[in-house]
Amino acid sequence: MQDLLPLRSFSNIGHMAHGRYFAGFPQRTTVSHRIDPRGSLLVKAVKGDLIRISLEGPGAEIAILAFDPSGARREADLGISPPKALSAGDFAAAPLTGWLGAHGVTGELSLEASAVSYQADGVVLRVPSALTLWIVNPAAPVDLVNGTGRGVARVEHTKQAGQLDLPEPLGDVRDEFTVARGTAQAYQLQRGEVLQIIDVEGQQCSDFQAFGLAALDRAQERMIDGTATRSMVRRSFPGPGLFDKFFDAEMTPMLRVLRDTCGRHDTFGLACTARGYEERGFPGHVNCSDNISRAVAPFGVAPRTAWPAINFFWNTWIDAHHHLQTEESYSRPGDYVAMEALDDLTCVSTACPDDIDPINGWNPTDVHVRIYRPETRITRSVAYRSKEDAPMQISQESAFHERLAPLTDHFAPARDLWLPVSFPSHGTLGEYWACREAATLQDMSGLRKYDVMGPDAERLLQRALTRDIARLAVWRGSYAVMCDDTGQVIDDGTLFRLAPHLFRWCCGSEESGRALTALAEREGLQVRIHDLGGALPNLALQGPKSREILRKLVFTQPHVPNLDQLNWFGATVARVAHREGAPFFLTRSGYTGELGYELFCSKEDAVELWDSVMEAGAEFGLKPMGSAALNIIRIEAGLAAAGAEFTAGVDAFEAGLGFAVNLKKSDFVGKPALERNATAQRHQLKGLLFDCTDVPPHGAPVFCTERQIGTVTSATHSPMLERSIAMARLNIEHAGNGTAVQVGQMDGRMKRLSATVTDIPFVDPKRERARA
Repeated sequence: MQDLLPLRSFSNIGHMAHGRYFAGFPQRTTVSHRIDPRGSLLVKAVKGDLIRISLEGPGAEIAILAFDPSGARREADLGISPPKALSAGDFAAAPLTGWLGAHGVTGELSLEASAVSYQADGVVLRVPSALTLWIVNPAAPVDLVNGTGRGVARVEHTKQAGQLDLPEPLGDVRDEFTVARGTAQAYQLQRGEVLQIIDVEGQQCSDFQAFGLAALDRAQERMIDGTATRSMVRRSFPGPGLFDKFFDAEMTPMLRVLRDTCGRHDTFGLACTARGYEERGFPGHVNCSDNISRAVAPFGVAPRTAWPAINFFWNTWIDAHHHLQTEESYSRPGDYVAMEALDDLTCVSTACPDDIDPINGWNPTDVHVRIYRPETRITRSVAYRSKEDAPMQISQESAFHERLAPLTDHFAPARDLWLPVSFPSHGTLGEYWACREAATLQDMSGLRKYDVMGPDAERLLQRALTRDIARLAVWRGSYAVMCDDTGQVIDDGTLFRLAPHLFRWCCGSEESGRALTALAEREGLQVRIHDLGGALPNLALQGPKSREILRKLVFTQPHVPNLDQLNWFGATVARVAHREGAPFFLTRSGYTGELGYELFCSKEDAVELWDSVMEAGAEFGLKPMGSAALNIIRIEAGLAAAGAEFTAGVDAFEAGLGFAVNLKKSDFVGKPALERNATAQRHQLKGLLFDCTDVPPHGAPVFCTERQIGTVTSATHSPMLERSIAMARLNIEHAGNGTAVQVGQMDGRMKRLSATVTDIPFVDPKRERARA
């Protein structure tokens, strides 16, 4: 095998960029980005770099501003079209204006920018000299709302060979250094400083350990302790990803994780040891444990044969048989972990020398370390990728975060956004009852939105979805399911028709967009699919008072339905308060089973929309709601969720979504399989009513006597029914109402919860509340 490193010593070995390609991972010299409508991207390029721009359909344009190191404009050097006007109203201009201000350009933004237009194979620009590029995807807010705008633009930056793919600094750097492959380096952190550990070339593991400095001064070694950490964060060993905090044996927090762009690590195993290599036939192989001992010796730390460590970027997991498994690292070039020091610390980082198994991609490389001063503010975030080889997106604060942050500190990642779990002023139970008795407002911006348009738009959606789209009138919507050839559910969502040849698909996963695109290309359809990315954040206003609240703020033009004309799953385009107010897309839909509406707007109008709804709802008892209360309500309403009711290996009928499947349609993807399964259904989604308040976990086995006859998909305690309830996938022979079953806990055998099979939904089975 080429490029393997010497076994005994790594001293004086130059940097080797292997550039090898592993299936499922992007080429190491190419970085991919996406620009949402109204978004912008900063790219720093050097001579010889290639910039490839892909747009979604004919007529689409993107604007480029190019600056040389002196700040002079250089679009002409790229050979692109003459400039056109670009104003602050065309996009979210704050990042660009901030950059311009930092470089001496101030005042109202009114720039000439060169335009790049759609080409089927994309546009490739060769950079002639060092340039800073601002690439802007312009769109007007009203165009986003009514579906006449454009979708996401994609940019690939291919760098010159030999360039390191280090991410831009996160703030004010106090110190930085490279840990050469096969070595370790110790360093100190002051309380409040932020440590960034960067995988330079990708697929390189880095062991890490930290010691309390005050304890070392007393000749005591208090380091990160795996057992204490797992106990404090209540997580088992090992699991992909990182803990929130890391503790010493005295349960004192030492570090807090701020960012993780990889998502798969091992915490805790051992750093590699001399013995580990000896037992595989490589005596004398350099190893991380010995490297750590040498690095920390000047700080008075005693050597060890084997060092426990956080094994950053090491891809390990526990299989179904509880065995530890490992494979090549998931980390890409430039992936990093950032942590805040919660005390004064002595730390050590390694660049693992393992070249005899896959954990470093068979070729160890360098690790880079940066230390930021305490005043550096770094928002907490994790990486999100819609699939393994998709561009990384750092989790962002939602467009409504400015209003949410003062109300709660309890946020959780929802795809690429931080969204609230609950609000302490009312609590999950208070939010639940507000939705049942008054109204709630919830940030649901994690939904994915696609505008599908063109002469074959209806034909595409008729083939892709299980509902009869030909019957869908303009300004009407329908819940629908997308299946693969086997009838398994790819995604579910709500489809709205905005015009004869224009539809908006609001769904849960980017897989929808990929499936629609692949189907359109395979069948040669004349259609454009615009991925709106995060450009159209949305709120869910749910509860019996929701219509009364909207009456105080909705303005509609005569050519679209007004509020009182919106029946269940109706849609319209509205403005806040008056004809010049912020535009938003309004639908009578939701995920609660209650009367409710969803409101979609541009990012710039998000705070105004939130304020307007909250102000209008004050007299009606309107409260913000988080995901915890929503989960209770959607289970009571019998509404399916991805990863729970529908998952790999489950068709639409077994997921309880048969009501959304129209087998009378002439054809759709998955129809033959669903027709076969409909007459030979083996499982059915049913409800379970428990005789207790214990809530079983997802995946708990359901028994009839000693035989497992099903699996719990979702469970909760129902405040309305005052008992625990669950949805479960049961064998058809045991799915009759009134059947007595038991749900197993403690390995399914030592504890049983008695339950009775019933229909779902548990509350309001005829959906009369939503239709009110």
